Amino acid sequence: MTDPQPPERFTLTLRVVPGDIDELGHVNNVVYLRWVQEVAVAHWRTAATPAQQDALVWVAVRHEIDYKRPAMPDEEILVATWVGVASRRTFERHTEIYRAHDRALLARARTVWCPLDRATLKVIEVDADVRARFSVGEA
Repeated sequence: MTDPQPPERFTLTLRVVPGDIDELGHVNNVVYLRWVQEVAVAHWRTAATPAQQDALVWVAVRHEIDYKRPAMPDEEILVATWVGVASRRTFERHTEIYRAHDRALLARARTVWCPLDRATLKVIEVDADVRARFSVGEA
């Protein structure tokens, strides 16, 4: 029996800007959440077909973030994401945020996303192609 392939990661490179910094002199925790959303949306827009993008929109229903180290002004940041297990109506997404120059882990997140029909904004089940393209398995 072979081990399953590790999920393919999608990565964005970002730079810390002055508006990301809080009164403690490092990136505010809310910015990490923004980065989690930005990389998820970018991954979807890059990997989903135009038809899938026209049919579905995603909404986050849960975020869990573990903060490991602070990001500092003007640092380059790598934000990597991949989709984990899917249930009938939720997809688990993982994100890791690293400082680019030394690859130090700054934060790790697990988010649960729910698909909505773009026209009605009602929760739907996604088709087999979306599951095959994004998920590593069924819950």
